[in-house]
Amino acid sequence: MSLRRETLRLLSSRLAADPPALRIVFWDGESFDFAPAPKITITLGAPRLLGALLRGNFSDLAKAYIGGELIVDGPIREVVRTGVALAERLEKSPAFSSLGRLAGGFAFRSRHADASYVRRHYDVSNAFYRLWLDERMIYSCAYFHTGTEDIDAAQAQKLEHICRKLLLKPGERLLDIGCGWGGLLQWAAQRHHVAGLGVTLSERQYDEARARLAGSDVEIKLQDYRDVREATFDKIASVGMYEHVGSRNLPSYFQKVASLLRPGGAFLNQGIVATRISGEAQGPAGGGFIEKYVFPGGAVCHLSRMIAEAAKAGLEVVDVEDLRPHYVCTLDNWSRRLEARREEAITAAGAERYRIWRVYLAGMAEAFDRGWLSVVQLLAYKPAEAGFAIRPWTRNYQYSGDMAPPCAKRADDHCAQNGL
Repeated sequence: MSLRRETLRLLSSRLAADPPALRIVFWDGESFDFAPAPKITITLGAPRLLGALLRGNFSDLAKAYIGGELIVDGPIREVVRTGVALAERLEKSPAFSSLGRLAGGFAFRSRHADASYVRRHYDVSNAFYRLWLDERMIYSCAYFHTGTEDIDAAQAQKLEHICRKLLLKPGERLLDIGCGWGGLLQWAAQRHHVAGLGVTLSERQYDEARARLAGSDVEIKLQDYRDVREATFDKIASVGMYEHVGSRNLPSYFQKVASLLRPGGAFLNQGIVATRISGEAQGPAGGGFIEKYVFPGGAVCHLSRMIAEAAKAGLEVVDVEDLRPHYVCTLDNWSRRLEARREEAITAAGAERYRIWRVYLAGMAEAFDRGWLSVVQLLAYKPAEAGFAIRPWTRNYQYSGDMAPPCAKRADDHCAQNGL
């Protein structure tokens, strides 16, 4: 028996209680099955990759996969689950390295670096993203009512949910920080008749958003949010953007938002959060892979840190909604749509980019499904001159769409009026 087969036989014996449905195909065509009727096939294009696999050297395996030297066949979510399960059972370095760095802090970065990081991710190709995003090209967690909606409906529900939470009114000025391809602003302008501004660092998003909003009262700028100098806004939204800010820059991020918001105005921040108070993820979920190949320079924090920084900036947090199950469903939708448009995706962005996004979307779905990460909508108000934020008594307005009356200015006034 060859050394490689003996090695894999011993490995298989360690997994005998629950063998993975996996086949390894070697560079010379020989194969090894861990279980009958394997669902996943990994083809190793060079001898050194066997050693990398057995050592759990994910960096080398990822590089080989992206370059086409390591080929993976099978349903991509099964591929991810099998890899994670193997890593956990063998107690080796996880197949998806810890999100510790992604969920930790990064040193101060220049604005030039921030712009470069954003463009590396978003300027891949509008045609590529259009293949698997919804019809409005919304690249953030959708909002499902039943979990059975298609991605177009779920993203429309998310846009309306945000607008309702912000209690948008005709004529108000809305700032969208990191406006993407302009979907939220287009929705708000058409259905809630607002004016405002969207800023992005992505040239391709800028071009698309300008075309969409042409003729409206919304302006799109290719600009860093820190350089916004317009007068204060009635409402501000930031959806899927704060992850690019970096942990050390969170104080200045919330301070800038507060400075741009009028007294009594509302701010909604939707973003990914770590699920451990320490800021470290609870399991393997691709931090190193994501940082290197997908989101360079990104970082997420725990919800408690976000709330604290918002409060330090003088904002009153009034509502937090966790959307973790919604992101699992969103990512699964994106992943299936990308898989279905494989050849077109490769034509639009290249084979390497397709392979990166293929494993990234499925891997992130697994991370949210297992609770290693979550995503939240945080709603905050800038206190009015009286020192408090006036908002509705209940959350009904977020679901009915009716404009709710504000709560009483002071709780003791309300009690006195009602004989309490």
